[in-house]
Order: sequence, then C-alpha cells, then structure tokens
Amino acid sequence: MKIAVLPGDGIGKEITDQGVKVLQAIARKFNHQFTFTTADIGAAAIEKTGNPLPDATIEVCKKSDAVLFGAIGDPKYDNDPDAKVRPEQGYLKLRKELELFVNIRPIRVFEGLAHKSPLKATVIKNTDFVILSQPAAGIYFGEKKLSDNGKTASDSSVYHTEEIDKIAHWAFKFARTRNKKLTLIDKANMLETSRLWRKRLQVISKEYPDV
Repeated sequence: MKIAVLPGDGIGKEITDQGVKVLQAIARKFNHQFTFTTADIGAAAIEKTGNPLPDATIEVCKKSDAVLFGAIGDPKYDNDPDAKVRPEQGYLKLRKELELFVNIRPIRVFEGLAHKSPLKATVIKNTDFVILSQPAAGIYFGEKKLSDNGKTASDSSVYHTEEIDKIAHWAFKFARTRNKKLTLIDKANMLETSRLWRKRLQVISKEYPDV
C-alpha cells in the first residue's frame, strides 16, 4: 500500500514519525509492504510555496491508498486574525478534494486507564460509543462576511441533502456493526439546518428498520 505522510505543523512531525514506525513494525510482523511519500500541508507548505495545500500534495494523496496526517496550525497565523492565507485552509481543502465525508471519533474506556479520568470510574465503566460528524460541509465551508466597519461578522452554515444523506447511510450501516443504535444530535428547535438533518434522518431511517 502507498501511504501519503502529511506531517503538517507543530507536533505533526513527531506524530507522523511515530506513526510510520508503528506501521513499519506492522509491516514486518504481518509481511505487508508500505511505501511512504511525504508531502507538505499547512503553515509548512505556506512557508515553502505560499499555498497551504499545494497541487503536488493533492496529487500525492490521490495516488495513495491512505493518508497519515499529523497536525495543522501555527501561532503566527493564530495571532493574526487578518491573515488571508491560513494553514487550516489546506486541511479544509483536503477534505473536499478527497471527499472525506465521515469524521470518526471512537470513545472507549480501558480498565487500566480508568483511574486517570477526571470522571468517576463507576460512571465511565464500559463506555463505548462513536461520534460521527460531517467534516466537509457546514459552518467551516459557508460564506464568511465582515462588515465594512469591522464591527459585524457572520459565518453561514450550509448543508445540502446529498451531504446529509451520504453520512446518514454510512452511519446506519455502521450502527448495524455495533449495537444497532444511532442518535442524531441537533438543535432542531432553533436551527433550520438541524431541522433538515432531522427530516432526512427520519426518512432514511425507514430503510434501516433494524436500527
């Protein structure tokens, strides 16, 4: 398998360096063959090319079977709210280019580490659930406005039914592999986008009566 390695910024290189070591150990143990190609993204890419996601990086990712991503961002840009080109723009564009429509965040409690949690071990015992989100749509990608006098700002949160439906079907199928339970977290009493999510999930749920 070909793996694109995008260290990015900050601790990203440390993370990906160790990730590559783990993958190399897996390759030796299970007789796999991994080929790693490193490419720039984020502040590191801006410093070299002026672009947070160079075309060369997109090309490397699209020719790979997987992407190992480190971290993105830099205090230089965090402390400059007027910066027009920002490291995070590279990450958002990468999501669109690779059509990454599901963000998967598993939450499990390992018995040997339960005592390290700020929550009581009796409360978190046997915790095992997964949060899914749509990382390629919504407020991060909506229109951003700043008034001429600099006193009013807005960010539009926009979802299309196809964006909702795609992750909804994936989520229902994923739920089938676990405990066949799926929960939609929204604010449908206040937000039109949430009402659209709820409408679509109610329709799609009929295709998965076992969930």
